[in-house]
Amino acid sequence: MRALIAQLLQQVEFLRQQKDQSQVLQSHVLQLREANENLVLATFGAQDMQAGAEASMQRQTEFLSMLAHELRNPLQPIVSANELLGKLLDSHSSLPRLHAIIGRQINHLARLVDDLLDASRVSSGKIGLDKSMLLLADVVAMAVESSQGMFDSRQQRLSVELPQGDIHLRGDLVRLVQVFSNLLNNAAKFSPENETVTLIAHVQDQWVRIAVRDQGIGITAALQPFIFDMFTQGMQSKDRAQGGLGIGLTLVRALVELHGGTVTVSSEGIGLGSEFTVTLPLCPPPLVDKAPVAVAAPGRRRKILLVEDNLDANETLSLLLNQAGHQVTQRFDGITAVACALNQRHDLLICDIGLPGLDGFSVVERILAEHSGTAPYFIATSGYNLAADRERAIESGFKHYLVKPVAIDMLLTLIERHVA
Repeated sequence: MRALIAQLLQQVEFLRQQKDQSQVLQSHVLQLREANENLVLATFGAQDMQAGAEASMQRQTEFLSMLAHELRNPLQPIVSANELLGKLLDSHSSLPRLHAIIGRQINHLARLVDDLLDASRVSSGKIGLDKSMLLLADVVAMAVESSQGMFDSRQQRLSVELPQGDIHLRGDLVRLVQVFSNLLNNAAKFSPENETVTLIAHVQDQWVRIAVRDQGIGITAALQPFIFDMFTQGMQSKDRAQGGLGIGLTLVRALVELHGGTVTVSSEGIGLGSEFTVTLPLCPPPLVDKAPVAVAAPGRRRKILLVEDNLDANETLSLLLNQAGHQVTQRFDGITAVACALNQRHDLLICDIGLPGLDGFSVVERILAEHSGTAPYFIATSGYNLAADRERAIESGFKHYLVKPVAIDMLLTLIERHVA
């Protein structure tokens, strides 16, 4: 009996332990089930937050794109009107100075609009590059030309020192010019009048280093690690004489990194100037030269159909083209533009994309579908600067897509070079 009781007690203890373990397991199962439910809820919550953030980013991008469009449209007639004023400079002694002031402020506004839109692209990672073989000298020359007005207005000198021989890069010409013009503009903006800014480049191994040095207000050591962050700015006076959105250096870093390079800053402190150094990979020189571009005979009077619904932009651009010796027919909507193009021969059609009745894409597609004989050369103008619109324009039949405000010299050069 004692043995039997002992055996029964052992079984009871075993069953009790099994029950305790079962309860522990059940407790763990309940905890795991609760944790799993929380994980599922957190996953759905994260997905909702991501979707909300993406929707917010999309709305922001669309808003900035629309804002840029609305700002560029009035800039176009101002640019054209200023070009026309430039032809009257001899009529009054104050006109050259006023003309130069208007030109500088137009360029400043255009840069602000571009920076505002590019800030959205940086945030969403949607900056694209159109890479080709480039010469560093060409990039620097265009950047200097873009920034020269800033230096002239502040009576500053710009010194450029480049290595001997051709320095080949592979990159996006427009974006690299934007990088160095931003750095040069900053150097001029934050330097006293009558000072010198230096751009100096040298080759080291398979890299080229381009430094922009100024003798300006400098950057504190505490600010230097953050100087390339969005909306970060250095010392500003209360009247914000230096202006800007705090976006330019962020764009510089993003564009340089997209080209496989780096950008750094150094400064000894306040009042001791700054140096920004861009390092880019070199590219082997091309084995063969590109075929020469066919150039149309200069000075020929060309028949141009100008389609633009903004009355002031249409009128001022028409006057400029007439003064350049061309015959211009004006239309203000897509439907009458198609009818005019099909009834009369034109060498060139300059067409806004956003038109009432029929947009610019449809205008060109309809003309190409119904036109007999040689179609005109198509150039698009638009306040939007989106890659999708550029691709759509080329697919529709446009040869060039120009973002407003259109540079008149560039437009006239396109007409001379490419319109037969």
